[in-house]
Amino acid sequence: MAGANRLNWPRRGSMQFWPRKRSRRPYPWVRSWALVAQPKLLGFIGYKAGMTHILYNETRSNARFKGEKVMMPVTILECPPITPRSLRFYKKTVYGLHLVGEVYPEKGKKQGKKPDVFDEVRLVIETNPEKTGIGKKVPDVMEITVSGSNNDEKVKYALDLINKDIKVSEVVKEGQFVDVHGVTKGKGYQGTVKRYGVKIRQHKSEKVKRGVGTLGPWTPKKVSYRVPQPGKMGYHARTEYNKQVIKISANPEEINPKSGLIKYGNVKNEYLLIKGSLPGSRKRPLIVTECIRPLHKPEQKEIIYIHK
Repeated sequence: MAGANRLNWPRRGSMQFWPRKRSRRPYPWVRSWALVAQPKLLGFIGYKAGMTHILYNETRSNARFKGEKVMMPVTILECPPITPRSLRFYKKTVYGLHLVGEVYPEKGKKQGKKPDVFDEVRLVIETNPEKTGIGKKVPDVMEITVSGSNNDEKVKYALDLINKDIKVSEVVKEGQFVDVHGVTKGKGYQGTVKRYGVKIRQHKSEKVKRGVGTLGPWTPKKVSYRVPQPGKMGYHARTEYNKQVIKISANPEEINPKSGLIKYGNVKNEYLLIKGSLPGSRKRPLIVTECIRPLHKPEQKEIIYIHK
């Protein structure tokens, strides 16, 4: 029978992301941080400027194109320095993390007190978008976890950072693999075909062509949440795992075209070149963090040419 194979079709639309909820802000919450023994700031935030491509010499011994010039698409992430606001101390409870203390920098603010007992140290930072060309003045504020083998190491390292601006080159290294957290482009209200990849039915179908054949059985008398339906699409918080940092540079002239990057302008600060594409539109903040499940060792690329 022609329709017998339909029983083996995969479901339309992944249940990995459910509910399909829109993000509350243009950059996501980072819910899990990597476990790193050495004292270190585990993340940084920058602004997506666009994409370009590079040429590099392939030097890996087991690579298919070893010794040849290879082209690679990269995303440009402009990273103006971030400014610490405060240092927060959290204690783990059965209800989650509980704030037990906060210390402020010495720039005219009231000093806090470090608690005696705490489990986690986080640095509250704000970005400096006015140093970029995106036309934004209001900073983005978030918490970044400080790693370390013991609490004394964490506090000592964090107190050294709290009274100065932090550059991306102090947090991320060339060749390192990172996780990138961002919010995808918003698509608005979309139909079933675009939203779930449902196959378009033949032209003689009843009622609809761009929809599912059935909403479910007569009993129970309700439509299951698993049935593909039209609705809002996009603007979701997503994470890209194990993205390689190809280059870190403080010379934006290497990537700025004469007319500026499309829909962005010129890069004015330190920037990252990250292999492949990243979620979100131009000018949207993206959070770069230490890999939570690393698969590769750091490796540097010998760049020959950067297109601009």
